[in-house]
Amino acid sequence: MLLDGEAWRARTRGFQREAWRLETLPTYRVPQEEEEIREFLAGERIDPHAYASEYTEDLKRVRREGKVKGRVHVVTRPLSDYLRYEFMYYLPHVWAGEDIRILDVTGRLNPLESVQDFWMFDRSEVVLMNYGSDGSQISREVYEGDPAPFIEYQRIALTEAVPFEEYVKGIDV
Repeated sequence: MLLDGEAWRARTRGFQREAWRLETLPTYRVPQEEEEIREFLAGERIDPHAYASEYTEDLKRVRREGKVKGRVHVVTRPLSDYLRYEFMYYLPHVWAGEDIRILDVTGRLNPLESVQDFWMFDRSEVVLMNYGSDGSQISREVYEGDPAPFIEYQRIALTEAVPFEEYVKGIDV
C-alpha cells in the first residue's frame, strides 16, 4: 500500500512510542527546498538558536508526550551540498528533541550498504521510502513483511553512528 497526503501525515503523527528513520542518500530532491538550498549555497545561514518551524514545534510535542523521534543518516565525506544544507537544520532539530545520529562510512565498509531508506513506527510498522537515482521521491510504501530485519538495521545503525553534535565538532559543514 502506498502512502500519500493525509495517510502519510497520520503515520508520522500517530505513533505511540517511537518514529525512526534511516537516511542513506547524499542528496534528496525536495521541490519545496530548492530556494533555500540556493540561498544556502549563496552563503545564507539560519540562526540555530532562533530557528523555529512547524517541524521543531512537532518535535517538542513528541518529546512532551514522552515519545521518541530519531534518525541515522549514512554519509561519506566530502559531504554533498545537500547534506551541508540539511546539517544546518539538524542542530535546532536536536535541540527540539530529535535523536539525530550520523554514520560516516568514509574509508570503511558500510554495514547497511544494501538497505534502502525507511521509516519505522513503534518497531512494528515499516514504510519504505522509494527514491529515484537523483534523490527524487517516487513513493512511500508500507512494508507488508516481518519488521525484524528493520529492527536489526536500526540496531546496527544506532550502534555504528555517533550523535550529530559529536559528529560535527571539529568539521566544517
